Amino acid sequence: MRAVVFDVDGTLLDTNYLHVMAWSRAFRAAGIVVPAVEIHHRIGKSGSLLVEELAGSERDDIEAMWRREYDALKPEIRRLPGARELVLELAKRGAVVGLATSSPQEDVTTMHEVLDVGDALAFTTSADDVDEAKPAPDIFATALEHAGVDASQAIVVGDTVWDVEAATRCGLPCIAVLTGGIGRGDLVDAGATAVYESTAELLTQLNASPLST
Repeated sequence: MRAVVFDVDGTLLDTNYLHVMAWSRAFRAAGIVVPAVEIHHRIGKSGSLLVEELAGSERDDIEAMWRREYDALKPEIRRLPGARELVLELAKRGAVVGLATSSPQEDVTTMHEVLDVGDALAFTTSADDVDEAKPAPDIFATALEHAGVDASQAIVVGDTVWDVEAATRCGLPCIAVLTGGIGRGDLVDAGATAVYESTAELLTQLNASPLST
């Protein structure tokens, strides 16, 4: 395995429920009541697609309000246990490690600061680098270009069915973790190669995991 491509929200950073809160407040400000569970199931998709599905049309005002609400929550962003250590260990072993996120580029600096892995990351691909974010495969296809490998030499680590779907459409296997709040059964049904409780568990089982092949 030459390259490992990580999703960020819910996989390396404990942000999924912060996104749910920000979106919930944005919809409420627009006069639309959306149950939190409906938002949560869509975290990991592009924001514009999430809004279109829940509001019934494109709404720039809702996306702008989400931006303001999420920015206010950024000080609460934390690394998930084992995330930093896993990235550093994979880089130490010679893997090309990168990030592929549906978040906009303006959030990438915060991601890097909270992860605190120095030069262990070879690249970061964000929603601003592609025409369509997840579940479209574009982000992972661009990540492969940055990594300089083809799909047979890479694997994805994510936390949502959208990560699994986008990776599969790109010809990539996807390991899933449960820290984003998506159930094991849903991830397996989506086609996840393996499912772990967290990046911390994946780290402890690294030599027996798909990342060791």
